[in-house]
Amino acid sequence: MKTILQPYRKDGGDTYASGAYAAIELIRARPEKVKTILIHSAYAGEEHLRRMCEQRRIPVVCDDRAFVRLNQKENSYVLAVCEKYEARLSPDEPHIVLVNPADMGNLGTIARAMAGFGFLHLALVTPAADIWNPKAVRASMGALFHVNVCHFESFARYRAAFPGHALFPFMLGGELELGLASRPQARPYALVFGNEAAGLDPSFAGVGTSVRIPQTGLVDSLNLAVAAAVGMYAFSSQEYAR
Repeated sequence: MKTILQPYRKDGGDTYASGAYAAIELIRARPEKVKTILIHSAYAGEEHLRRMCEQRRIPVVCDDRAFVRLNQKENSYVLAVCEKYEARLSPDEPHIVLVNPADMGNLGTIARAMAGFGFLHLALVTPAADIWNPKAVRASMGALFHVNVCHFESFARYRAAFPGHALFPFMLGGELELGLASRPQARPYALVFGNEAAGLDPSFAGVGTSVRIPQTGLVDSLNLAVAAAVGMYAFSSQEYAR
């Protein structure tokens, strides 16, 4: 069976998950969004993947030429075609808010950390890097499909949508050192991070309780994905500290 698939476009309706691991996570998390699973003839796990797809009525295509044209990783033999989607964020669960993130690799890495620490709701304040770009999807190792992602035109729009969340903006000059800022018991909260180059605007110091991550003077700041992971771990670990 032959299929005609187009290279990824930001303004298109589909994205691609490259690699068997990412494709399997997509099938498990969002089977209704999978359009096609493309398998290269060199893939050794075809039988297992076909069974997963048959159970969920997902089409499987074996077409090496189409696969090579779309997949940019020579050592990857599975490619999933996924419909892009916008999810709703829960008003009762913690959020991660990224204000104008610019790097697709960071987005994918943050999504993976979110799934690992149990943060499943991501707000992206635009302009922002394309989280559906296959580079971001691959960096997440498929964890992105376990995370609900919603875009907002401004931080004010996000705040208006979720006025009940306690806010913790992460800033170099934050009011409290991480570990001293306790997450609230009776209300949901949001950890807010700025972009890679400039961080958060100084005005965020007056938004909620600003937090700083203690670090040595050998670096001026941490990578966004690292900072987000550190913050998520610290806040999630309070669950077990009591």
